[in-house]
Amino acid sequence: MSQAPPIVATLIDRFEQNRDSYKSQSYNETQVRREFLDPFFEALGWDVANKQGHAEAYKDVIHEDAIKIGGNTKAPDYCFRIGGARKFFLEAKKPAVNVKDEIPPAYQLRRYAWSCPDQRRGLSLSQVSPHASLCRRLS
Repeated sequence: MSQAPPIVATLIDRFEQNRDSYKSQSYNETQVRREFLDPFFEALGWDVANKQGHAEAYKDVIHEDAIKIGGNTKAPDYCFRIGGARKFFLEAKKPAVNVKDEIPPAYQLRRYAWSCPDQRRGLSLSQVSPHASLCRRLS
């Protein structure tokens, strides 16, 4: 198994050093996306900010993608694509949200993945935002 990119260890260390601040109710989802999730996925090779300048149809990552669920338009925080085809969604949650024990985050993400029109039976992989415990396993 190959090593995780060095930035992943840096992100984990930063989170651990400031855990109380990041887990407070005042630290919001936008902050976790910009400070942790974007750099994490960029380190894994995803063009999160479209630095390659691809047209909308071919971007690696779509922020706030639009999918129809029960007649309403919903917006997963991240949609990761290869060649324009959706591969998985990531739903970001602030670290104060207990994604392990709370049902709504998992239900929300499953609805997005199951309702995805690109796949006959929805997307088989989607993730609620990786917190330090998941990242630790990756490094």
